[in-house]
Amino acid sequence: MRPAVQRLLALAAILTTAATPAVPPYPPVRPGPALSFPVDHGAHPQFRTEWWYVTGWLRGADRQELGFQVTFFRTRPAVDPANPSAFAPRQILFAHAALSDPTVKHLLHDQRIARAGFGLAQAAVGDTDLTLQDWTLQRGPDGRYRTHVAGHDFALDLTLAPTQPPLPQGLAGYSQKGPKPQQASYYYSVPHLMVTGTVLRNGHRAPVTGEAWLDREWSSTLLDPTAVGWDWVGLNLQDGAALTAFQIRDAGGRAIWSGGSYRPAGGVPEPLGRAAVTFATDRRWRSPRTGADYPVARTLTLTLKSGPRRWRLTPMFDDQELDSRRAGGPVYWEGAVSAPDGRGYLELTGYLTPLKM
Repeated sequence: MRPAVQRLLALAAILTTAATPAVPPYPPVRPGPALSFPVDHGAHPQFRTEWWYVTGWLRGADRQELGFQVTFFRTRPAVDPANPSAFAPRQILFAHAALSDPTVKHLLHDQRIARAGFGLAQAAVGDTDLTLQDWTLQRGPDGRYRTHVAGHDFALDLTLAPTQPPLPQGLAGYSQKGPKPQQASYYYSVPHLMVTGTVLRNGHRAPVTGEAWLDREWSSTLLDPTAVGWDWVGLNLQDGAALTAFQIRDAGGRAIWSGGSYRPAGGVPEPLGRAAVTFATDRRWRSPRTGADYPVARTLTLTLKSGPRRWRLTPMFDDQELDSRRAGGPVYWEGAVSAPDGRGYLELTGYLTPLKM
């Protein structure tokens, strides 16, 4: 349930030149099957789309804090698998990366796209091993993720070491996103990743440390036709707990569907149903470029088994809008946010125009 998925599917449609009625249907997402590792760290090429989504906070020796995103997407266009052409776009890979730098006060962003093959792009089955031109995200035998992305204004070379086991979202990894059971994804997260590495910005490379969050989802269909967008947040809490919350919105701003999870430090995940997640708006910010009006400061309330808990979410800075229309994608807000007891990322889509999946 990521906004750049819409961009990926639009670009994949442009590259799809061999669609035929012989294409087999995409497999549905159903409740029941357990996640299996390390296989589910790798690609699921039969499903329509999936993503590896890393977000986090970094700090350098100068104590300057930065937010970052590194995301790889894979999609399977409607191409006849019997097509013998090596140029048939059987799989399309897309990646984007962004840096939230308070000294710049807007996102630094870059992206890549290519069809799989020719030594330029791959999403391996069996474990995380993603290559898109000169960008990479790989999981090593030691369980650590390593990524390299180099944009026009910045570059990231990071190692992300898990400190906790994967967190299945929803019911053992089946995460419903709408009123129909098939409006769902297979979804798990790896919170509290310890980050080390370097960031290149302003022409200088500097060491950084920090903490990150990895989201993994794959699906064949996601949004209800009445949905226009969503709000999503993932927080690494200071005591080692992790929380996820989302709501899918209609044109009137009402929640069509809500969900999430809360896992206390060292504890068992608590799936959160529709009535357990509430977003309230504390402050809005209007983009001077697009006119989109975003609720960038929020109060999140979760109704847990132990009782209600609230988190006030404050952005690192307001202008964390990403305009991907030149690449055929949407305008959305995704940025680093803090709470009194944690840090994470907030995503806001569908606030300029409805997001279509």
